[in-house]
Amino acid sequence: MERAVAGRGGGRGALLPPPAHLSLRDSRTLNLALVAPEPGVRGAELVISRGVRRFRVPLVVERDSDGGPLLTATVTLRDAPGAADPRLTEGVWRLSVVTTGGDGRVRRWGLGLVGGVVPAPGPTAPHAPNPRTGTLMRVVRCRSGRAAVQVTRSRPRAEVVRFVPRGDGITVYGRVVAGAGERGRAGRERPTGRAVRRRDGVLAPVELAWDGDGFSFALPLDAMSGAGPGQWVWDFHVGELPLGRRLTDVADLPSAFPTPFRLVALPGGRLVRAHPHFTASGAFAVTCLDITKETS
Repeated sequence: MERAVAGRGGGRGALLPPPAHLSLRDSRTLNLALVAPEPGVRGAELVISRGVRRFRVPLVVERDSDGGPLLTATVTLRDAPGAADPRLTEGVWRLSVVTTGGDGRVRRWGLGLVGGVVPAPGPTAPHAPNPRTGTLMRVVRCRSGRAAVQVTRSRPRAEVVRFVPRGDGITVYGRVVAGAGERGRAGRERPTGRAVRRRDGVLAPVELAWDGDGFSFALPLDAMSGAGPGQWVWDFHVGELPLGRRLTDVADLPSAFPTPFRLVALPGGRLVRAHPHFTASGAFAVTCLDITKETS
């Protein structure tokens, strides 16, 4: 519904042909290049608007390969409170072009899209959320054919920052996105962690050490490998949030972050083979097996 409302106004005649280039990378950098709608353009600007809020970005007048005027702009869009403009809140934002002709007349145009923005296939995802805030910004096509930027805030997530394997254990570092700070300021109890064995749901407690919105913990390999014979896969939760790496533009996480099996010597003398890894869906998982008897 909001896309339909954002696409109204000006009629079909007010829409420019699709631009030569329009992309939004990493939910931050908007790139635009379009042929000037009229000759003799003295100045132009891109207007990003929603309701009464508007941000104006100057367009540079360049020369296209055929010698005609080309309007270009590159602007960083932001979503964090207190950030410099243009700061976009959640919702659909119109993209318009305002030109000043050689006769001094000011004209306003809407940007048209044929079928939306489809980036070329590659190692990165077509639309990637902001890795810091989790907000997703993407260029969309309204019902009228008008181009707009749709901003969607992230739901609460538990994100892995990194994990450090050692000979005596594996330490995981992460952070909670979208909401952890408010919980901390309200003085509420921090979420607890747990490892959950796949297939049967056996639990192993995880001791989290908090630092603001960030946390760290050592994998409870002793409890995980001692929960039963055989090799099992374990998932992890911080409170009710599944732990993983989902705020990324990497299309194939297992291929981009390959990790070998690790042999870990536990304090009690047991030897465990562990494999921390990311699944295709972005979940952080650990496969572990007690191999003490095999090596004795």
